[in-house]
Amino acid sequence: MDYRTRLRHVREDRDLTQAEVGKILQKSQQGYNHIEAGRAELKIDDLIKLCKFYNLSADYLIGISNQQGTYHGK
Repeated sequence: MDYRTRLRHVREDRDLTQAEVGKILQKSQQGYNHIEAGRAELKIDDLIKLCKFYNLSADYLIGISNQQGTYHGK
């Protein structure tokens, strides 16, 4: 599974809108939509924010692992 699909699934599983996740990343709904749709790349800083917000490991969010490990950062 590619990371865009994983991001969408995690967001939908938590009943969040693209606008809500966009606010966490300080982006508009459209800006976040571009990430999920593949028209923009996910920046490392945004990945870290999403790991913290979802309390999930980066490996899981970007599709390296299928195990939902927790975030272990600062």
